[in-house]
Amino acid sequence: MKPVVAVMAMIALAACSSTPRPKMPVERIERVLAQAPGEAQPSKVVATELAFSRAAREDGQWTAFRRFAAPGAVIHGRNGIVEAEPWLATLDDPDEPVAWAPQAVWMSCDSQLAISLGRFQDPDGLVGSFVTVWQRQRDGDYRWQYDMGAPDDPQPPQKQDTAAVANEIVVTGLDMVEGHVADCPKRDETMPPPPALAINDARYKVAASPDGTLRWRWEHRDDGSRRVVVYILSEGEWREGFDQTWAAPAEVQS
Repeated sequence: MKPVVAVMAMIALAACSSTPRPKMPVERIERVLAQAPGEAQPSKVVATELAFSRAAREDGQWTAFRRFAAPGAVIHGRNGIVEAEPWLATLDDPDEPVAWAPQAVWMSCDSQLAISLGRFQDPDGLVGSFVTVWQRQRDGDYRWQYDMGAPDDPQPPQKQDTAAVANEIVVTGLDMVEGHVADCPKRDETMPPPPALAINDARYKVAASPDGTLRWRWEHRDDGSRRVVVYILSEGEWREGFDQTWAAPAEVQS
């Protein structure tokens, strides 16, 4: 696995901070994206996240979710997987959107699949983490195909200025985003067998990039908890990107 660091601090400060700052020229953004070799550039996903969050602020949260969704996108809610398009069609944009930022991105060698893990804060001040799976479209743009977010339990000590906390999440999260690109298999190289699964009492789905170098799965357990596991091909073997479980919301816990 080739680690790539997407340094997007200036873009983040211009695009995501609640404090007005000079906008970063489009030409400079393009130069930043061009620094990584090949098609597999995690910084392109970071840039898409920036555009997504900016659209949520400027045009409305659910309007932005609809605009950036891939065909067949799903949302992993508290009761399981729901189709995004019909569900989002029923929602009106809230007065204030959620503030969010990615902290790490995992990408397949062929650039067709990427998974971001980050932090968010909702308008009520609740903070938590999210996972977004990005699918590259025929035009080269990335659109989300899976989204899941849940608040921390317990919540960290509250700060009085919730706007400052949201701004801190966005700016700090984008100050240095970890990027991980899977190794590209050599010609005639045999891929290692996929990671073993041991899943009990859970609905789940396993998926992979077209080239097979990035694998992930979601799980929804009978107790209402949710789990996402990511594996990336590195140096001829599968390595865990992350394995995170979110407890069921308090109101549905037994």
